[in-house]
Amino acid sequence: MKLSSSIDNAMPDLVAIRHDLHAHPELGLEETRTSAFIARHLAELGYEVTTGLSKTGVVGTLRNGSGSRSIGIRADIDALPILEETGLGYASKTPGLMHACGHDGHTTMLLGAARALAERRNFDGTIHLIFQPAEEIFGGAKIMMDEGLFEKFPCDAVFALHNEPGLPFGQFALREGPIMAAVDEARITVHGRGGHGAEPQETADPIVCGASIIMALQSIVSRNIHPMDPSVVTVGAFHAGSASNIIPERAEIVVGIRSFDPGVRDELERRIRMIAEAQATSFGMRATVDYLRSYDATINHKAETDFVRDLAVRFAGADKVIDLERPFMGSEDFAYMLQERPGTYFFLGSKVSGEEKPLHHPAYNFNDDLLPIGAAFWTELAEAYLPTR
Repeated sequence: MKLSSSIDNAMPDLVAIRHDLHAHPELGLEETRTSAFIARHLAELGYEVTTGLSKTGVVGTLRNGSGSRSIGIRADIDALPILEETGLGYASKTPGLMHACGHDGHTTMLLGAARALAERRNFDGTIHLIFQPAEEIFGGAKIMMDEGLFEKFPCDAVFALHNEPGLPFGQFALREGPIMAAVDEARITVHGRGGHGAEPQETADPIVCGASIIMALQSIVSRNIHPMDPSVVTVGAFHAGSASNIIPERAEIVVGIRSFDPGVRDELERRIRMIAEAQATSFGMRATVDYLRSYDATINHKAETDFVRDLAVRFAGADKVIDLERPFMGSEDFAYMLQERPGTYFFLGSKVSGEEKPLHHPAYNFNDDLLPIGAAFWTELAEAYLPTR
């Protein structure tokens, strides 16, 4: 695995940056300290720095030579509303907030690449390093698209990566086409008629109706969706009642929905609405469905995926590069950047012992040994995409 001397020598600085970011997590669209931290480092390296994009986003631009081509590389910068349980000396200083997904590491890797690219100047064209807010909750990439990110910072292609504790350390995992799912949420409210638990005949029990809805929802994927079309319908919450002798007025069911195909996505919504409303009617009640379409599916482009695969083989060796047989059912708002520009999203494995905590776990911690690998790969990717003449 090739690591430039500038990145190798910068390892202590990269670790210090990552630990500082980890200790000061901020939620989406509130990353004021984080964005100021990023902007300061980029300015010191000689980048043209633009701040205030989607409130807290930052873009660092570096030009070299006379080439007209340009590239965008994105890192996410926000944290999660999780109480940290790592016990680290650099653990979150803000109770209830934590970098539990490795965005501190993603940001640091891109800052490491920023340093190497500025020092080496071994490219011909324009590099835009995109530090995106609010990946976890508010869809910061979509906000950036709506604000005209690529009109302000033209990119011929865009790239992003995510660390993955479930894959072997240093392994690159790619996939042409769908790699991350679309995610939606349905909130079903069953409107019943409350009363005394000792006289259920005088009530319309929304709990019994809600239970029937939950069971019926399980038939959607198994009986309405083609077996070769990946999809998930998960009931994540069922709220109703407060005591054993009270039948409540209403019950709420919260459903998570994952899919890849737009047609399947439409069918899932249609069936969820139909089941909820029809089941409620059969119990003499009424159900309302609030359906929220969230992130679209992340769809990688062939040419850019092939480009990253070939580069990863040269960089890490063929034994460290795999093509995923199946996409991940998680979601990613980089999808919106890929809808406007060709590019690809891939994973970089961090598993060493097999005891690593998964993403979004309160004891998760980004593996610092990935920092020079990610920084070096981003450097080589930018230089390979914008070769000097």
